[in-house]
Amino acid sequence: MRLEAILTLRAAVALALALALTVPAEAAKPVAAVPVAPRPAAGSDDVILQMNAAYRSGDKAQLAALLPLARGNPLEPWAAYWELKARLQDATLQDVQAFLQRYAGTYQEDRLRNDWLLLAGKRRDWGGFDAEYAQFRMRDDPEVRCYAVVAGLSAGTQPSAEAVAQVRRDWYGERDVGDGCLLAARWLREGGQFSDADLWQKARLALDAGQPAAARAAADLASPGAGVEVATLQQDPMRYLVNSANADNPAGQELVALALIRLARQDPDSAAQQLRDPWGAWLSPQTRNWLWGVVGKWSALDRSDRALGYFANVTRSADLDDDLLSWKARAALYAGDWPQVLAAIDAMRHPDAENGAWIYWKARAEVALAKTDADRAAARAAFEALAARTGPHGFYEQLALDELGRGVTVPPAPAPLTDAERQWAQQDPGLKRALYAIALGLRSEGVREWNYVVNLQTPGGLPDRERYAAAALACARQVWDRCINTSERTRAFVDFSQRFPTPDRDVVVSQAQQVNLDPAYVYGLIRQESRFVTSARSGAGASGLMQIIPATARWTARQIGMTDFSPSTINDLQTNILIGTNYLKLILDDFQNSMPLAAAAYNAGPGRPRAWRNGPTLEGAIWIENIPFGETRDYVKRVLANTVDYAALFTGAPQSLTARLGTVGPLPPGEADPSQGLP
Repeated sequence: MRLEAILTLRAAVALALALALTVPAEAAKPVAAVPVAPRPAAGSDDVILQMNAAYRSGDKAQLAALLPLARGNPLEPWAAYWELKARLQDATLQDVQAFLQRYAGTYQEDRLRNDWLLLAGKRRDWGGFDAEYAQFRMRDDPEVRCYAVVAGLSAGTQPSAEAVAQVRRDWYGERDVGDGCLLAARWLREGGQFSDADLWQKARLALDAGQPAAARAAADLASPGAGVEVATLQQDPMRYLVNSANADNPAGQELVALALIRLARQDPDSAAQQLRDPWGAWLSPQTRNWLWGVVGKWSALDRSDRALGYFANVTRSADLDDDLLSWKARAALYAGDWPQVLAAIDAMRHPDAENGAWIYWKARAEVALAKTDADRAAARAAFEALAARTGPHGFYEQLALDELGRGVTVPPAPAPLTDAERQWAQQDPGLKRALYAIALGLRSEGVREWNYVVNLQTPGGLPDRERYAAAALACARQVWDRCINTSERTRAFVDFSQRFPTPDRDVVVSQAQQVNLDPAYVYGLIRQESRFVTSARSGAGASGLMQIIPATARWTARQIGMTDFSPSTINDLQTNILIGTNYLKLILDDFQNSMPLAAAAYNAGPGRPRAWRNGPTLEGAIWIENIPFGETRDYVKRVLANTVDYAALFTGAPQSLTARLGTVGPLPPGEADPSQGLP
């Protein structure tokens, strides 16, 4: 049956059902009138907005009734997707195939295929899965990738070594218990491609990451019933170790290891004591090394000077993964132990994985330990390679430029876009639909479709020039987050005007100067906070360009004598910039003009960096590297790197990141901390 006929029939059935349920007027009792949304005009944006609301509320009947009216609207593929996705559990294969055919080539087609593949996997319908998987373009869903391996195994096809490794990566990286990867792990274990050690390793990683459900599921795969033990030790690891642990068999030893991991999260010093005596003698050398790495990591997260000593108990660095080795390197940086910094980085399997961090710190260690000109030349070559990277010049590239004595400058602009390149971007149906959705207020849908066109629709994503054209289109429409994110993906060239736009420059610069703030610092923070999306709102309730929390806004308004402030005005451009710049200035003043401390306080609240500054006085880059919250660590790096780029753009002169980082340490003894009053 053609899709149009299906839609017409569904609408007729919905209307007939409504008539059948109508109570005769003479039998009806008087009731209060219920407001009914007016029926939108066919093809109008109101149809789309009402369907989006119905989709979010799970109103299948409303979606079915409105779908015929969505015909001809630019967002019709979204309307059809919402209607079918809402009833996908009960949909027929013919429904799905009709949708895929009608909207072939769109994001919505591949999005629904992703949903259908997940459903087929959960139903163990491997024939139906295989029928669609070959057409799946995105290939970015770990659960679908895991189901694909199971589908192959069910048909007698053995997965390649790379496919097995991908399942391991996907499963280890999952935060929740996913059916697909858990199922794939079970099949691979039964087929001998996964060992019990692989399963217990997942349990270790999950418990270390605070994911007890995933740890229980992995433990049950390795040893049926072990999940109950994991639940017990997760609640009170010390009691488990004292009263219940039994390490006279392999599963029991693994459960002891899990209890020690859980204890290390709570109290690394107690975990270290338990690992020394009585449990160390019961465990294999590899397990002991891993656990000493975990204890060292959690001690480093506490900024303890004992952390590096715990890592010293590791007898073979190859028994640690890169996450544990990165915390060993951070602990060594904190202690000023350059030989251990170098040893930790040299043991990493992928030292280039964290945006150049360990390439930079290895070169710094080599400089500190250099004894010959050849040693110094090798370190300089590493800085040169890092500074020469194409793409975004982030935190470590900027530090490398400082080490080379060059500073950050604005790179030459790429060749201008041709008319043909601009026309391609303007006419691409996916980009057009994405911008239309964003303009209508459906930002989530628009962003997903935009990212699909740029990054996933074709293998490897769009070529650089097409990405450049897409970024230019987003800039012209003032969709700044897509402008920036798309421009950042060009690798052969950099356009600073795209990557570092300055919307509302008069307002931002004027207000920054009024409170004696560097406008580059303000723009650097806004770029990271909201990407210039005025309607941005965080999960914590922060709003507007500078992402102000209402309570902080009220406090700041009182500090600056703003008597007419109302929380309802936080998203107003002028008010948001006024409140945000004043709050940033108050933080900066109370943290002795330290840009790293102020940025950390803006993101994590002032209490945390107030504690993090206590300890040895460190160069700013080392202090930032040891921020225990990954989100805040990354945030501070990005804000400061943005600041340097904006300063280069504004001044036209070379800029130094190192000069802005300074040093971070405790206040002098007896000096009052003015930041105590900050909210």
